[in-house]
Amino acid sequence: MPNTKKPDSSRRSERSRQAIFAATRAMISEAGYGKVSIEAIAARAGVGKQTIYRWWPSKGTLIFDSILALSEDAEGQGIALPDTGDIEADLKLVMRATVAEFADPDFERPIRALTTEIINDLDLVTQYQEKLARPMDDAKKARLRSAQQAGQLAADADLDLVLEVLYAPLFQRWLHRSGPLTAEYADALVDITLRAFRP
Repeated sequence: MPNTKKPDSSRRSERSRQAIFAATRAMISEAGYGKVSIEAIAARAGVGKQTIYRWWPSKGTLIFDSILALSEDAEGQGIALPDTGDIEADLKLVMRATVAEFADPDFERPIRALTTEIINDLDLVTQYQEKLARPMDDAKKARLRSAQQAGQLAADADLDLVLEVLYAPLFQRWLHRSGPLTAEYADALVDITLRAFRP
């Protein structure tokens, strides 16, 4: 008896979406943002460019979603920082992982391309804040509040300022390529931040 089961269009769409994301990240890593076009991404992913334009209005939004998709495996579990009860150890673990990501060319090039786009695209800024930056900051501040309750951070510490002191130098060094991104550098940022905000 012939198989009359209809193809699962949602599964096919998801395969296409993942292929587009993979092609986007790979092409930016290989050629850089300026040399990548929607047409080239479509060809590499094996889809029509109309498919891409139906889902994403611009190259910037596609790049953003392709980066956001990297963390989709953790979806449903929520974003959370490690909490061993030792804020210094936990922050050093997180900062070392962050430094390693920014030093990895496969991660760094799409992020740099996204950063370039964000400067000129207010709609993309809004998406970035709502989908990525704010949830990440909320998770970080939840861990810092736990440290405050344990007496490891000053009870009156401004948590937004704590995050700026911790992350801004890293971002500045990465953005301007002004120094190496190492585990030792990550540890130093944690040490300086905790020295400033301990009780």
